[in-house]
Amino acid sequence: MWTMIRRQYSPGFYWACVHLLRFLLVSLTRWKVEGRERVPDSGAVILACNHLSNADPPILAAAALKRHVRFMAKAEVFRVPLLGVGAKWWGAFPVRRLEADMAALMNAQRSLDRGEILGMFPEGTRSRTGKLRPARGGTALIALRSGVPVIPCTLTGTERLRSPLFLVQRPRIKARFGEPIAVEQVKKPTEQQIDELTQRIMMEIAALLPPEYLDTYTGDEVKQVANGQNTPSK
Repeated sequence: MWTMIRRQYSPGFYWACVHLLRFLLVSLTRWKVEGRERVPDSGAVILACNHLSNADPPILAAAALKRHVRFMAKAEVFRVPLLGVGAKWWGAFPVRRLEADMAALMNAQRSLDRGEILGMFPEGTRSRTGKLRPARGGTALIALRSGVPVIPCTLTGTERLRSPLFLVQRPRIKARFGEPIAVEQVKKPTEQQIDELTQRIMMEIAALLPPEYLDTYTGDEVKQVANGQNTPSK
């Protein structure tokens, strides 16, 4: 019964949260979005974003705006009664981090098969330093198995939301959407294919970020991507 109620009313809950968050972002921060037109009006796609704050999933959803974005959320969230209920109503599904979570992979695959947008953070967890961290292969694996395009995107300034001082500082928060990366479907991708696509995704993300957010992904390759050139294969 509760599952049926949630399925009926969760879309309304999602959009109410998204529009409320947009109002708060406009009111309390200096909010800017670039490249939203690159998010397609229909069809499956993965949004691959850097990760600075626990607030990143709803903020990325508010930036995309046009369509419902589904997210994986760490399994621990669903163990907190009120937070877990909110995550379910918002359309998130759990993933066990640092494990090969087949249930989460299947949920992601089903979401893309339905033509939905899947929001993912390839780093696997938020960066404590604000610098872009080395990525895990989960995003590339799902993209290869699904054959859907990946849109690299970035959030900057959300790390400042960790302090209540942001209420008086009005931090600059910016979302950027890059050009889609076409991905050819591979039913059983090899480790090399996963590594290569992971590297490509992260280089594209790095090319959208200001220098102060870069650490691991720096140098000539990022400059080439930023200048519209192909990333050298590894």
